[in-house]
Amino acid sequence: MPHDHGHAHIDPQSGDRRVSIAIWANGLLTVAQIVGGILSGSLALIADALHNFSDMASLVIAFFARKIARRPADKRMTFGYGQVEIVAALINYTTLILIGFYLIYEGGMRMIDPPEVQGWTVVILGGVALVVDTLTALLTYSMQKGSVNIRALFLHNLSDALASVAVIIGGSLILLYNMRWVDPAITIGIALYILYLAFTEIGGPIRTLMLGSPPDIDNETVVQAMRGVDGVADVHHVHLWQMQEHEAALDCHVVLTADGWGQIEKIKAAIKDRLKDDFSIGHSSLEFEHEDRAYENADLYGHGKPEKEEENHVHRDTDSS
Repeated sequence: MPHDHGHAHIDPQSGDRRVSIAIWANGLLTVAQIVGGILSGSLALIADALHNFSDMASLVIAFFARKIARRPADKRMTFGYGQVEIVAALINYTTLILIGFYLIYEGGMRMIDPPEVQGWTVVILGGVALVVDTLTALLTYSMQKGSVNIRALFLHNLSDALASVAVIIGGSLILLYNMRWVDPAITIGIALYILYLAFTEIGGPIRTLMLGSPPDIDNETVVQAMRGVDGVADVHHVHLWQMQEHEAALDCHVVLTADGWGQIEKIKAAIKDRLKDDFSIGHSSLEFEHEDRAYENADLYGHGKPEKEEENHVHRDTDSS
């Protein structure tokens, strides 16, 4: 299955401006909600404020991660800096998880003895928060399709918008029916939703940082495609990983037939072309072995111990197309 990037291309400067606007909007909103939550006695409002504060921190991290990721490779970071956005996404999801558990604890404590809450303050600030959260989500919507870093932010803001709706509903119920228990109940609901989003999405960044194979590439299909090149007897010691979010890489040992051994350069080019055209794997390192001197019982993936010694390697190519 081809490795289809399928992401929207946003001008870097335009994207940075969008993130900057979102940072300021969330910062001002956080201050307003914390003050309003303290004055009104609403934990749900403070919960929403903490979520917005985490958004602001996430936006700051993402802003600098975007800039760092655009640096070219150098002698210290030979693969480039692109994975910094993956790290930023992992940090953002981790903060969501911590906030979610904290809010469940606080909400549970308040369910035991619900305090007085000023409904109008909750409703008004909840409405302001909804406007800001919706604006921020719209600013990052088109960008999140091509970046796990920005997707983490978008989900932050989307969950904030839904939380703000819940806060407004809770404030209205307090005004109409004096249902004080609704405020901590909504807090717990917001927290559970935050945890659901975080645990659903955090696996992607972890997989990438663990050098897992790209999720949208079928490894078996890649292996069969390489084995199908004329002159190739087999492949083993295959490694597939993502150097950056949208850049897949591969290295492996290629066993050549006796006839193929005299056409190494031609076969190398054919394999690289197939990898690039069919799977968008632009970086591949191939090590060639003659079938009469190939490793025996080598694992298909990883570095399984071969029966033959290292001197049986006869040719190595680490060029990348």
